[in-house]
Amino acid sequence: MGAIERNGFRFVPEFSVIKQNGAIHVYNRDHFIEEIQFQFSGNFPELDQLEDLVDKYCDQHNI
Repeated sequence: MGAIERNGFRFVPEFSVIKQNGAIHVYNRDHFIEEIQFQFSGNFPELDQLEDLVDKYCDQHNI
């Protein structure tokens, strides 16, 4: 699963199938901003779930 790009920000997902949780690391260029944590079920998080998390983050931070 690759990074998601929005207006110069990069959102890099990482996840653990065993723990059923993950995080999206938010970067502005190469500068780490913060981590968005999430949970999922199944073998991997759905792309729609990741896109929704990124969209909500962007809306909340006017990105």
